[in-house]
Amino acid sequence: MPQYRIGQGFDVHPFTEGRPLVLGGVMVAHPRGLAGHSDADVLLHAIIDALLGAAGLGDIGTHFPSSDSRYAGIASSELLRSAWAEVEDQWQLGNLDATIIAQEPRLSSYLGAMGAHIADVLGAPLEAVNVKATTTDGLGAIGRGEGIAATAVVLLESREQER
Repeated sequence: MPQYRIGQGFDVHPFTEGRPLVLGGVMVAHPRGLAGHSDADVLLHAIIDALLGAAGLGDIGTHFPSSDSRYAGIASSELLRSAWAEVEDQWQLGNLDATIIAQEPRLSSYLGAMGAHIADVLGAPLEAVNVKATTTDGLGAIGRGEGIAATAVVLLESREQER
């Protein structure tokens, strides 16, 4: 087994009325939330895809299909916990770097809480998790305020090194 694996993830969801906005497992003050089968947390979805990809375990849609009613409205933090449970026997988190792409709302005051929540779910040191945000400077659907996207990259280290 290789000692290190890298995975990348991406997700995007449109805004919708009548739902809270949840990013990185944190409630964000905004008049609109994101549309999706679960709580539509694009950041955690991108991280789940990156973790599963690095471990060679497919993607979020394979593990948590939107056709399965068990996942309707579920907190994406629970999906992340479940995905991590599949990964952590063989792998430990080296580091995680994620970017939220949103024209609105401003997210700088939430990033620390998001990083802390993600580190807690993964049982990782806070310094192993980096969450940042950017805009598209008004370009495209994200720039027009139609939704939010996120990307994530993770480095996994083999637990066999510990043995």
